[in-house]
Amino acid sequence: MTKLPKSAAWLLAILVLPACAEPAGSPSGTGPAPVAEGIRFVCAPDQVQVVALEMDDYLASLGIASALVVKHLDTDRGVLNYVLNTPGNEFTTLDFAQRPAFGIRDEMVSLPARSGRERTIAVVSRKEIVLTMLQHGRLTEFRGGACDVEALKDHVGIRQNTAAWAAVLNWVWPDGEAAQWNKAYWDRGTPVPNIPLHEALSDVFLQPESYSFGCYTAAKMVIVQGMLDFYRRVKKDPERLQQLEHRLYMDNDPLVDVEPEAMWDFESAYQSRQRPRPGKLLRVKRQVAPGNFVPGDWVYFLNTDSATYAKTGYEGSNPIYLGRGRFSDYFNDHHHAYSFEQKLDQVYQWRNGVFSFSRDGHKRVALTDADLLRLGRTPAEGGLVMDFRGEQYFLGFEELPAMPE
Repeated sequence: MTKLPKSAAWLLAILVLPACAEPAGSPSGTGPAPVAEGIRFVCAPDQVQVVALEMDDYLASLGIASALVVKHLDTDRGVLNYVLNTPGNEFTTLDFAQRPAFGIRDEMVSLPARSGRERTIAVVSRKEIVLTMLQHGRLTEFRGGACDVEALKDHVGIRQNTAAWAAVLNWVWPDGEAAQWNKAYWDRGTPVPNIPLHEALSDVFLQPESYSFGCYTAAKMVIVQGMLDFYRRVKKDPERLQQLEHRLYMDNDPLVDVEPEAMWDFESAYQSRQRPRPGKLLRVKRQVAPGNFVPGDWVYFLNTDSATYAKTGYEGSNPIYLGRGRFSDYFNDHHHAYSFEQKLDQVYQWRNGVFSFSRDGHKRVALTDADLLRLGRTPAEGGLVMDFRGEQYFLGFEELPAMPE
């Protein structure tokens, strides 16, 4: 990919937008009244103080200093809210790893490799994940049975594991051709009979040269693998694992309906009657502020050019946010990851016939900082980034929406 402008002016403009919340107050005490941002627990009044102590301990264990967070505890209503002590009109999370005050460092995790071996890779830290969840611009709420710090810990672990599996991928881009699957494990996207789902998924990640599919299927693969592998290998929780597998196989097709149908309600082919159909593993978080991404998010960049939108595989892009300002590269076209500006540039250049930078790079039209600023907004504002994110349910802690028969 052609090198983009070094200036960060376009990103700085995303950092501060017209305020949608009051600026954060003092980090000490209970702080100001809570806003619909950050991490919120809604509990029984007699439970919320215990959750507050456990949450404080958890933040401390991650190295998140109390001065970085504004805490509000309303014991009478059973509401506990934490939000990052940044200006209330600052939403971005893309530069968190570069902010000295946050002291973010990568974490090393082990993943299975070929022939039963393991590989160790550097991935986004749990500290960065939690800090991004605390930033202004979106709310993550734990209520009812999910009013539990363990629900947050699992959620953070799943997001980290999802980012880990998305970090180094080498699948084959079909470029309009039919998808290809290893027939020893898959029958056109469904595991063959008597092959456990985790074995079929492992082959997809460990034998990537045997698979060719688009970024929509790739995103679903990563989401399912990140969650399934977390409960099977990382946490070793057989009860949650059984619950997860049952939900995935309720229609005998584990890769179907991973996300809710309403995630695609902006498309012309969307059928409103399907809107109530929820996702098996994901909910949709809507009206997320520009520049606000939490590692493990399923993000959508829309191709707003009508001509190339009609080209199969180029309707838009479905990356996973990896943290550290990077987005997944399923087909290793760009050293396994794209920065935000590189992702904007990639999707925008489709309208100029740049479908492969090695082949079509001479057709690229250079983008200015002002162009990038605009493209980083929603399509309604002339940009490419939809304001929703696909995020994982709190499995085992909340009652999941029933799937239709």
